[in-house]
Amino acid sequence: MGFILTSADYVAYLNRVGRRIHENGDYISGLDAATGDGDHWANMNLGFESLEAIGGELSALPIDAAFRRIGMVMMSKIGGSSGLLYGSAYMAASRVCAGREALDAEGLCAALEAMVKDMMARGKAEPGMKTMIDSLYPAVEAFKKGLAAGEDEKAILTAVKRAALDGAEATRAMEAVKGRATYQTNKGVGHLDPGAVTMSWQLEALCDSCIEK
Repeated sequence: MGFILTSADYVAYLNRVGRRIHENGDYISGLDAATGDGDHWANMNLGFESLEAIGGELSALPIDAAFRRIGMVMMSKIGGSSGLLYGSAYMAASRVCAGREALDAEGLCAALEAMVKDMMARGKAEPGMKTMIDSLYPAVEAFKKGLAAGEDEKAILTAVKRAALDGAEATRAMEAVKGRATYQTNKGVGHLDPGAVTMSWQLEALCDSCIEK
């Protein structure tokens, strides 16, 4: 039997990745200072702290309603474009999970696919533009490929995690197409995209949480 991800499990995952983001403020702020306006860590940290504060409320909801509530909080608490992108993405995930109390592997893949499609459409971003899409998109593709091939769930999740981390690392060699880095002479080449890094941490923690179940 495969994993089943409940809202309480998802809250535990959010707290897990929130701690990692909180503990790496200098690192993420340094990445963002090199290519952006330096506020990515502060915005993400505030968002995850706000989610942790309502963990009890989220745990009591079915997964679709939990995603909707998460989206509302992230949209209101995370500043800049990230708040809108994350908030809207969770709303999209909530819609594809309508009526679900919890998620199995197929349900989680559908939720992540809804997120990346919404982020790409709303942010007008494609893979290769040096954004968080460069971590999320290959992770979703690896998830879909593994499910289609009927692979073992642990192997699928391990591949998803690897794709997310490799995708974030790949942004180092990319030229920025959006944001302040586009005004730099080298367009951010040589620097990791902070949004891709924090996205990869989220996917890594999510996969690890599912593997542990």
